[in-house]
Amino acid sequence: MRLTRQFQKPNWCFEMEDFRFIDLEVHTAFENMAIDEAIMLSMKKGEVPPTLRLYRWNPSAVSIGTFQGMTEEVDLEYCKRNNIDSIRRITGGGAVYHDYEGEITYSIILPKGHSLVPDDIIKSYEILCSGIVEALRILGVESNFKPINDIVTGGRKISGNAQTRRHSCVLQHGTTLLDLDVEVMFSILKVPKEKISDKMIADIKERVTSVRDVLKREVIIEELSSALRNGFAEALDIELVPRNLTPEENAAALQIMKDKYSTDDWNMSR
Repeated sequence: MRLTRQFQKPNWCFEMEDFRFIDLEVHTAFENMAIDEAIMLSMKKGEVPPTLRLYRWNPSAVSIGTFQGMTEEVDLEYCKRNNIDSIRRITGGGAVYHDYEGEITYSIILPKGHSLVPDDIIKSYEILCSGIVEALRILGVESNFKPINDIVTGGRKISGNAQTRRHSCVLQHGTTLLDLDVEVMFSILKVPKEKISDKMIADIKERVTSVRDVLKREVIIEELSSALRNGFAEALDIELVPRNLTPEENAAALQIMKDKYSTDDWNMSR
């Protein structure tokens, strides 16, 4: 890790440094969550630097927070019929639908004690989420951080984020909505079908939005990916150095996926 210079940012101050950057990849839900944890374990041993990665989910998936119950939150029969994976995250928060065509997820992993992740949880969210705010600004979407962990534009949520602190690391990951399919979202989540109405769907659309909805144009995945990369680099004043996972991380991710994230013992444990 190369420290290059000192500088001042509003409300926080840290040293500019190289971050490993893993550019946009596509994985299954089980692979994505295993990769995040494998990186944490490598970082705990001091083998890798702070890391930012961008990824998509194929097939599309629903993830639930670590304290939620899968059968209480997700219509598993609908997911099975429609080839949608279901997985438990190690972060908290609610159930999230990860549409392969409709979002990009990022994860940023740093060692505990890093100046980007102070002990104040909300402050650490604000700092890291500034990368999303800047990415959206690059695209032409004005947004702001809304505690505890959302990004909103025009009062509507466009990005949700979650964080965990374990393995001597801080992991934060979150989604940026490129598009939004409320009908599929309702079908996946356990909302009684008789309660789903045009009014309920309209209400969600008043509270949640997407990049394409705001800009009224066909923003492509690559455009959002580029904005996220540049947004994090600019907002956090870091140098993103393209790198791959190490062979050890790849091996660990495969094992973690097999032993944990692809198992009912983990996914159905509550």
